[in-house]
This record gives sequence, structure tokens and C-alpha cells, in this order.
Amino acid sequence: MSITSGLRGPHLARRLVQLYVGLALYGASSALLVRGGLGLEPWGVLHQGLAELTGLTMGVVSIIVGAVVLLLWIPIRQRPGLGTVSNVFVIGVAMDATLALVPEGHHLAVRIPLLIAGIVLNGAATGLYIAARFGPGPRDGLMTGLHRLTGRSVRLVRTGIEVAVVVTGFVLGGSVGIGTVAYALAIGPLAQLFLRVFAIPAADNGSTVVATGSPGQAILRR
Repeated sequence: MSITSGLRGPHLARRLVQLYVGLALYGASSALLVRGGLGLEPWGVLHQGLAELTGLTMGVVSIIVGAVVLLLWIPIRQRPGLGTVSNVFVIGVAMDATLALVPEGHHLAVRIPLLIAGIVLNGAATGLYIAARFGPGPRDGLMTGLHRLTGRSVRLVRTGIEVAVVVTGFVLGGSVGIGTVAYALAIGPLAQLFLRVFAIPAADNGSTVVATGSPGQAILRR
């Protein structure tokens, strides 16, 4: 897949809208988890830890980390799509914009709804941008590339990456808590649900792309 290879075929306008709305909502959902203060998603823990260490905003850190992960695609021969490159920048910008607008929650009556909203919105955002079929995000591509290179299962590779990310982020000062556990338990079913909700017909024969397995995988199903 090249960056421009997905820019053709039916439903292009809808796919582009889904891609960028999904990426923007993903950044916003990550910011809601930050403001909830009950624990972040795995990569969010790393981003927050690095932000604490460097003094940069979490959005800027997210962009830098995404770019570094994208460079790791070179030795494992992964090819980025439009969605891959857009993922690096749009999520970070949306995250910082949302953090600037949404105040920190100081009471559980505010923090719990922020956590729930962040997790559900993250699932919806995942369904939107993956169903648009413009290529995986840098982190998902790293996972699938290592799966192909090593022959290990996707579940094992993903678990290994995310454990390493959480531990590193926690050591650097990132927030791990009940929200991290809730995210880990809920994001798979939510992403599966929203991938079906936002599935786009892939051809005039009525086939649509729906999820199977992890959020980064999809198949054609009538």
C-alpha cells in the first residue's frame, strides 16, 4: 500500500470523512482519559510519562512517538497509507486541542463520566478510522509487521508491546489505574461493535469490511 493507493474507488468522500473524524475523535478521547485522571490507555501512559519528562505537551509527544514508530516500519518492510501518516499528526493535534478546552476533573462524579466517555469515544473513533481503509496507524502497523516477521501470534505481539509501553510510561510518571484496566477490557468489544456500525461497502456487490480478531484486522463479508 502506498500513501495515495486508497484515493480511488466508490465511497471515497465518506471514507475520507470517516478517517479524519475518527482520528480527531481518537485524540479527543485520549484527552478525556487524561482529564478523568483514573488511568490511561497503554500508549497514553507512555505519552504522559514522556510529557512529564520533557515538558512537551502530550499531543506533541504523541506526534513524535508516532513518527519514531513509523520509522521502525522501514526494517520490517511495512508500507504506510494515507491513514498511517494522518494518524501521526491528527491525533496529537486533536489531543492538545481537547486538553486546552476540557478542564481536569477533581471529583469522582466528574472523573468517572470522563473515563466512560473517553473509552466509548475511543471505541467509536477506532471503528471510524479503521473502517475507512486507508491503512493502519503506526502502532498497529508495528504490531502486524512484527507478527509477520517473527511468526508470533498477533495477541502475543500486541500484549508484549503494550506491556512494555505501560511499564515504561509508568516508570516515567504516566498514569496507570482503574481506567487502564477498564480500557483494556472494553476497547476490544467496543471496537468490534463500531467497526460493524461504520463498515463501508467495499464494492458494488454489497460486500462490506467488518472486523475479525483484533481491531487492526478486517475481512470482506457480505
